[in-house]
Amino acid sequence: MKLLKKNQVIIYVIAVMLMVAGYLNYTTTVSDKSIQVSSDNSNNTSNSTNIGDARLVSSEVVNENTTNEINTTNQFEENNSISNEDSKETNEEIDTEETSADASDYFAKSKLERDTMYSQMIETYENVLNSSNALETQKQSATEEITKINNIKNSIMISENLLKTKGFENSVIFVNNESISIIIGAKELKEEDIAQIQNIISREMKADIENIHISTK
Repeated sequence: MKLLKKNQVIIYVIAVMLMVAGYLNYTTTVSDKSIQVSSDNSNNTSNSTNIGDARLVSSEVVNENTTNEINTTNQFEENNSISNEDSKETNEEIDTEETSADASDYFAKSKLERDTMYSQMIETYENVLNSSNALETQKQSATEEITKINNIKNSIMISENLLKTKGFENSVIFVNNESISIIIGAKELKEEDIAQIQNIISREMKADIENIHISTK
């Protein structure tokens, strides 16, 4: 009877130990799973944060690159616009200079041709004066023509110089008997400009207003 009780106690103790061992094993398993789940959640959170940061940085880089590209494009367009404007202004300046140069060449050439004509006329009359076969009346007429040409040349020179002092930089005067033609280097002339030119020509060349013809070049 005592032996039976002793065996029952041993069995009871073993049963309790098995229960305790089972409980401890279960508790450890649950704890490990909790730790693993917590670790996974932490990793996921970290990864999610990293991914979020990566997206944020990428977005900033994209925005910055886009802004830089826009700024570069705007700067290029602005520089291109400035370059075109400068080029346009330069071309206009070149055209103006070429036009001015052409006008100056025209007036210089016209004066040269006019003076050459007068020089040839004077030379012809001087040949008459120096000719032993020329009549006295012919020599007298040649002398008068030479004086007349020299007077015209002096009047033209004075008139053109006066026109220049009044702001008409380029001008050329042609005389054909009583008719006098004046070409002025200008796009247009105002009424006061015409009156001023007529006054100078009329006074210096002893010409009537109706015989003075003004044009522009």
